[in-house]
Amino acid sequence: MILAGDIGGTNARLAFFDVTNGNVRLVSASVFPSREYAGLDQIVSHFVDTSKLHPDAACFGVAGPVRNGRVEASNLPWVIESKRLADELNLKSTVLINDLEANAWGIAALDSKDVVLLNQVKGTPAGNQAVISAGTGLGEAGMYWDGVKYHIFASEGGHADFAPRNELEMDLFRYLSGRFGHVSYERIVSGPGLVNVFHFLRDTGRGTEPQWLTEEMSHADPAAAISRAALAGKCALCEQALDLFVSVYAAEAGNLALKLMATGGVYLGGGIAPKMLAKLSGPLFMHAFVGKGRMQPLLETIPVKVITNDKTALMGAARCAAANGSA
Repeated sequence: MILAGDIGGTNARLAFFDVTNGNVRLVSASVFPSREYAGLDQIVSHFVDTSKLHPDAACFGVAGPVRNGRVEASNLPWVIESKRLADELNLKSTVLINDLEANAWGIAALDSKDVVLLNQVKGTPAGNQAVISAGTGLGEAGMYWDGVKYHIFASEGGHADFAPRNELEMDLFRYLSGRFGHVSYERIVSGPGLVNVFHFLRDTGRGTEPQWLTEEMSHADPAAAISRAALAGKCALCEQALDLFVSVYAAEAGNLALKLMATGGVYLGGGIAPKMLAKLSGPLFMHAFVGKGRMQPLLETIPVKVITNDKTALMGAARCAAANGSA
């Protein structure tokens, strides 16, 4: 029995899996609001106690850079250590990996119904693959193809410098630089990033924030409120914000595809993409994805898929535990 975790800035998802020959079978799962707990140890203890199951192995995908079995979560005031978790679970060891690394591990467990293709390409794509996921933050990971199998690796590419492509984005960069100093892609392509984009457009006189939206944003997740209003066509300023968000998301997905030579495909993970499939399926995303000058013909051969299965990272963490000989 494997205990798997997908630990993000908003939610911590835990699950028990049976794993046989790389195939995962879900036994039980729960979702916990991350910020309501002092640390992952509390959540793990509660889940194991209430499940009345004990793991033989455990792997947790955590949003943040994992080094030497330790991670300071990027969007949580937590320090997570594999040894402490192992002691809590009475295990010899536990595995900590980046959450996008877990996402990448889970891709092999997906069925065709778990992804939505955004473009059509000729032939059978092969080669390296990439995953980019916008949620509470922006995560990126890669899968190196050696001709036989994929080798999965983490990155912190979402924190790389944002590169403006036009006058509007230059103004956005200046606005965010004044607020944050360093401007990463995560400052734009994430839930909080969408709110940053909305505030930029509002504060620079490119639209008016309606009173009903102000009230809705004050009582609920502001990014979700902006996205809903945009997709429903209820607020022109929200529509502008979502268009800019989607265009920058696509541009960075294209950057990642070039850097990893991801001719085998690019996957969009995370919680945001499935909620705006209608928008991503339009021309805006793919136009920005392939818009790389002389490299456009190459990018036009790369399939881009949205992952719609919200347990992908959990399945990936379970598969990683099994592959590491922990189960």
